[in-house]
Amino acid sequence: MPDSQFDVLGIGNAIVDVLARADEAFLAQHSLVKGTMRLIDEHQARQLYEEMQSGVESSGGSVANTMAGIAALGGRAAFIGRVRNDQLGDIFRHDITAIGVHFSTPAATSGPATAKCLILVTPDAERTMNTYLGASTALGPSDVDPDLVAASKITYLEGYLWDPEEAKKAFIQASGLAHRSGRKVALSLSDPFCVDRHRREFRELVAEEIDILLANEEEIKSLYEVEHFDEALQLVRGECELSVLTRSAAGSVIVNGEETHVINAAPVDEVLDATGAGDLFAAGFLHGYANDFDLVRAARLGARTAAEAISHFGARPETDLKAFIEHL
Repeated sequence: MPDSQFDVLGIGNAIVDVLARADEAFLAQHSLVKGTMRLIDEHQARQLYEEMQSGVESSGGSVANTMAGIAALGGRAAFIGRVRNDQLGDIFRHDITAIGVHFSTPAATSGPATAKCLILVTPDAERTMNTYLGASTALGPSDVDPDLVAASKITYLEGYLWDPEEAKKAFIQASGLAHRSGRKVALSLSDPFCVDRHRREFRELVAEEIDILLANEEEIKSLYEVEHFDEALQLVRGECELSVLTRSAAGSVIVNGEETHVINAAPVDEVLDATGAGDLFAAGFLHGYANDFDLVRAARLGARTAAEAISHFGARPETDLKAFIEHL
């Protein structure tokens, strides 16, 4: 790819994650569907937080986690997202910049508090997310720095942020800026329920604006309203330049025109927490792709970084990810 200041610029929700363990009874008590994400209001967030076990707080958000993974791989990552000038906003800014991600979006001085995601991890390592979007929903076109987009090889958009109307405008603006600068645009579908809410718009977005689509098996089946993965794979072929489809323990499939590459999942001794697996797969793949790895090597790096993510509690890497590149 052409030279740039940054490998990947992520635009997404700026969220502080609160991770805590929970059992099946707790999920049932609160009518939570295991393995999914639901949006909650400030009152629900406060109530659930009070009833959870004590947890671990760290900066999060899907695309923000991916940017942190790219930085941990030695890549050049930047992030655009909205926080409030409050305690959680300070935690988010400190965490993401400390790992090496460029983050210069000014904090809001009024309005909702910084977003938080209450993540309940059950003994089978599945995570159930309850997200109060707060200040992150205030992101709009004025937050998109044209120079930052032009200076990034890939602009990576978070499907979760498609809900607020102003954020949609920011995405379309960023996509146009990237393409006019000869750069690539990537999209994460984020969640099957997110796809359900915006299926028609996502289909149009993928066909018209997106160069690289990242989705898991359930998300891509939801996008095309089919029961089987192979059907969805054939329907997405040709819709955008490159589709990167993850299938948990079954590995991943890369669709590039008429080419199809099947990559095994990386081995892991024990799955402790699935939080962030998709985010860190995206980090490995996008880092490799931006640095001219072939598709298979980039996907293998994604598999290794995803395996690291599920081997410990929390979504941020805990080992030296740069060593994975040397092994490849």
